[in-house]
Amino acid sequence: MSDQKTTLKVAVIQAAPVLFNRDATVEKTCRLTQQAAAQGAELILFPEAFIPAYPRGLTFGAVVGSRSPQGRLAWQIYWENAVEVPGPAVDRLSAAARQSGAYLVVGVIERDAQSSRGTLYCTMLYFGPDGSLLGKHRKLKPTGSERLIWGEGDGSTLTVIDTEFGRVGGLICWENYMPLARMALYAKGVEIYLAPTADARDTWQATLRHIAIEGRCFVLGCNQYVTRSMYPAGLPGVEELASQPEVMCRGGSAVISPLGEVLAGPLFDQEGGLFAELDLSEIARSKFDFDVMGHYARPDVFQLSVNEEPQPTVITRGAGAAH
Repeated sequence: MSDQKTTLKVAVIQAAPVLFNRDATVEKTCRLTQQAAAQGAELILFPEAFIPAYPRGLTFGAVVGSRSPQGRLAWQIYWENAVEVPGPAVDRLSAAARQSGAYLVVGVIERDAQSSRGTLYCTMLYFGPDGSLLGKHRKLKPTGSERLIWGEGDGSTLTVIDTEFGRVGGLICWENYMPLARMALYAKGVEIYLAPTADARDTWQATLRHIAIEGRCFVLGCNQYVTRSMYPAGLPGVEELASQPEVMCRGGSAVISPLGEVLAGPLFDQEGGLFAELDLSEIARSKFDFDVMGHYARPDVFQLSVNEEPQPTVITRGAGAAH
């Protein structure tokens, strides 16, 4: 840590997308990024599925054994507004990171641009202050009905980024309840742990604090603030939301220290940005009495095997493989 920066100002952006509108949400993301950078933020985090939406409350017309034409239309709109990597939306986010001079991490719904161009993934994109796309993480296990609309990532995107202030990585929402996934990140030396989410329950705050204490890392939790009236009136299936409360996601973003102290937040019931100045030397001090990958590990008893190989559906061999 002695050769690195000793302090870092972070920003957690609790906001709502322009739901189901990729381009407008990208522009909002860029604007909020510039505003956070103008306040000194060097690392800026946006929520899970921020671009173009976390489709809370929608069924997409699916019940066990059948799907509806209206649900397929809603899916088509969601698909059309997803983000291809690489693609124009990524280029715009890259430019925003470069203009702000900050690290930028954004939750997107990613449309697979390499193979089927069909499956969607809940993805976290990492941009450097020079605008480069440093990496991405695809959610390993969508939760509950999310499995209807998102595919599963594989171990090849268990991403941790080396920066001048330490190692940055994270998991998305209920992936953080997967102990082995957390251990995979701890093994990579994550020091600033990002936990974008769609969980606004009070119990999520305990999760954030537990991860911080367990991993002896700073934890940035980031959620959306979304109301029912923000949904497009003409969206197929929007009438399903009539029974939902007006505030559909109340937020709960927070920043936690390596000893579990709340540095900022939790922020509820409004849009806003949380800022915190991190004393990075606290990471070393916190490991005095607990280091999950060091003196508190028992590799003679417990070992974890992690498969980080990409898992393609088709492997082509022979003369035609180059084509």
